[in-house]
Amino acid sequence: MLKNKGHIDYLLVSTIFILVLFGILILFSTSAPLSEKRFGDPYYFFRHQLLFGLIPGLVLGFFAFAIPLSFFKKWAPVLFLINLVLMAMVFLPHIGIASGGSRRWLNFGLFSIQPSEFLKITFVFYLAAWLSNKNNRGQFKRGFRRENILQGQSGHFLGFLILISLVALFLIFQPDISTMLIILSTAIVIYFLSGAPIWQMALMFFMGLISIFPLIKIAPYRMARILVFLKPNTDILGMGYHLNQALITLGSGGLFGLGMGMSHQKFGFLPQTMTDSIFAVFSEEAGFVGGCVLVLLFLFFLWRGFSIALRSQDRFCQLTSFGITFWITFQAFFNIGSISGILPLAGIPLPFISYGGSGLISALIGAGVLLNASRS
Repeated sequence: MLKNKGHIDYLLVSTIFILVLFGILILFSTSAPLSEKRFGDPYYFFRHQLLFGLIPGLVLGFFAFAIPLSFFKKWAPVLFLINLVLMAMVFLPHIGIASGGSRRWLNFGLFSIQPSEFLKITFVFYLAAWLSNKNNRGQFKRGFRRENILQGQSGHFLGFLILISLVALFLIFQPDISTMLIILSTAIVIYFLSGAPIWQMALMFFMGLISIFPLIKIAPYRMARILVFLKPNTDILGMGYHLNQALITLGSGGLFGLGMGMSHQKFGFLPQTMTDSIFAVFSEEAGFVGGCVLVLLFLFFLWRGFSIALRSQDRFCQLTSFGITFWITFQAFFNIGSISGILPLAGIPLPFISYGGSGLISALIGAGVLLNASRS
C-alpha cells in the first residue's frame, strides 16, 4: 500500500501556481478580441475557462492530491476502460461534436469534454499499474544498468503493442495525430523506464517510422506542414500562413515585449490565438525575456517531477510520476517548438496556458498526483 508520509514538494507547488497564474493572465489578454467579436462580451472565453476549466480542475486536482495513490493503482483499469468508452462515443451522432473535420468532443448540454485529454492521465495510470505488477522487471534503477538493458526479457511486449495500437486507432480516426504522438511517446517512455530491453525500443522506433508514411498519405495537409517546416517561405498566404504569422508575432515582441494586452497580431492576423498559438501572443506582449521565463518554468517542472520519481520507493509511484512529468513537459515543448518553427506545426495546446477546459482539468489532476507522490 502506498502511504502519504512526508511533506509536499513546495518548489513544485510554487511552479504549478505560477504556471496557472500565467495561464489566467495570458488567456485574459489573448481571448478578449475574439470574445468581443463573437459574443459581444470580452470576458466570455475567460469566464468559460474559469467555470469549466480552472475551478473543476482545482477541485479534482485537490482530490488527486488527497486520495491515496493506491486508489489510482487499484482502479486504473476501470478508469482507462471508461476513457476508451468515451473515446468511442465521439463517433456517435448528436453527442459527438464534429468541428474542423475532426470528431474529438462530447456534448453534455451545459458543457463539453475532450476525452483524449483525459486519456493522457488514465493511460499513465494503467501502464504504471500494469508494469509495476510484473515480477520479472526488478526495481526501476536496475533498468538502467547495462546488463539489464541489454539482456532484459519481457513476455509483455506483445500486450504493450496491442495497447498502444488500440489507442492509436481511436486517435487516428478522430483524427488527432498530435495528441496521439504525445500519448504514445509517454507510453513508450514509461515502458522503457520499467526495464524494457533495447531491442524492443529499437523495434518500436522502426515501426513508428514506417507508420508515418501511410498517415501522411491519407491526409495530404500533413505533408504540407512538413514542407512548410522545411521551407517556411512556401505559400505564405496559403499553407505557410500560420507559421509565418506566428514567426512575425514572436519577432514583434522584441526583448521585453509590447506590454500585456498590447499584442497586434491577436486582432485577426494570427490563427488559433487562444490555443495552439498562445505562446506566440504571450511572447509578443512579454518579449523574448517573458518567453524564456515561461520555458524555464516548464524546465523547473521537469526537474521537480523527475526528482520526485527518483526519490520514490514504490514502482507505481515512480512510473506514474515519470509519465505525468514527461507528458506535460513534452507537450509544452512540442507546442513551443512547433509555433517557433523548430518543429513542424502541430495543433496541440500549451499545458496550463491554452484555452480548453478538458486540457486544463487533466493537467491539474496530473499536478495533484505529482504533489501526492512527492509526500509518499
